[in-house]
Amino acid sequence: MVTSTEDAVKKPKRESHVLALNSGSSSLKFGLYRVSAGSTRQVIVGEAEAIGNNKSAFHAKDAQARTLLQEQTPIPSQLEAVKFIANLLMEQKLPVPESIGHRIVHGGAQLKEHCRINEAVLRQLETAAVFAPLHMPAALSVIRSVQSHFPGVEQVACFDTSFHAHMPLIARTLPIPRALRAEGVQRYGFHGLSCESIVRQLAGSLPDRLIIAHLGNGASVTAVKDGASIDTSMGLTPTGGIIMGTRSGDLDPGILVYLAREKKLDVRRLEELVDQRSGLLGISGLSADMRDLQGAEGGNPDARLAIDMFCYSASKQLAAMSAVLGGVESLVFTGGIGENDPQVRATICERLASIGLVLDPGRNRATADPISDSSSRCQVRVLPSQEDEQIARETWLLC
Repeated sequence: MVTSTEDAVKKPKRESHVLALNSGSSSLKFGLYRVSAGSTRQVIVGEAEAIGNNKSAFHAKDAQARTLLQEQTPIPSQLEAVKFIANLLMEQKLPVPESIGHRIVHGGAQLKEHCRINEAVLRQLETAAVFAPLHMPAALSVIRSVQSHFPGVEQVACFDTSFHAHMPLIARTLPIPRALRAEGVQRYGFHGLSCESIVRQLAGSLPDRLIIAHLGNGASVTAVKDGASIDTSMGLTPTGGIIMGTRSGDLDPGILVYLAREKKLDVRRLEELVDQRSGLLGISGLSADMRDLQGAEGGNPDARLAIDMFCYSASKQLAAMSAVLGGVESLVFTGGIGENDPQVRATICERLASIGLVLDPGRNRATADPISDSSSRCQVRVLPSQEDEQIARETWLLC
């Protein structure tokens, strides 16, 4: 049985410890949180990085950001990464988690709300893996590993697609034949946990018309009306939308037809092209990391072009979402680039002066709150993406 967060919130809840797991294709972030009705407090956070290659490492910090463990060590699989986490909790004499939540990138057509994990849910997740082949196999591996290392502990799937599950028909429908739409081929949207965390942070002052720009290695723009997603830049998969680190974002579909017909690229090579060799990396030929490109842009015109195209792509989507909302009251930057790169924020916002958006250069450089000028018709803020805290909170509500 799938239980929604809305149902669970009606039950009286006690404080408990929740382990949040956020798996990537070659990484596993984790955090242990003490969650109650009024707060979500961090106990420990860390990450297993570069899983499966010779640069793998494991590190963890406590709530005061003191390093508890930092070592470069072989981590051949997600199974081993979960074992490292279990051992760390035991060695630090930390509480065994009473529930464990997972960030799941794609819930597919059937799983629209965060839910407890059972065998029926696992089968549906395996079916949904075709929509996010970069992310889903790793997440499924982590779930199975948790069953081994934390037997009997309730697990919860927290979907990046859930926040967008009730977008209006005009936004979620793709212009393709009805038969394909009936199979679940539609706009799903992603970075939903990040968006939920922004809405939660704004709870006391949530504007009616909000745009969230989650800019990082993966990037998306979401229009939020009265706290609900009404449109977003990503589509069926996390590859669509604006230019990203290694992902192309939106492309003329004829390009893929051309590459298949004329260059004889099969599905595997097409997928590798649009997911791993495009975006900032493909444009620059240098790096997918914005910091590397900014360091090289003075003497490398392709690095400069990649930065300009990223900002151009983001500003177009932001302007489009303003049109969807009928105007915008607040714009929030979040994600690794959105939170930490004043140059990118300034370049994007300069292109949005026509909708009355004006940054305060000093506040932008200092990441003050807000970063907009008092004359701006739209407030601009920078807020942290608190995906792991959101996972912990959603898990606590369901268990």
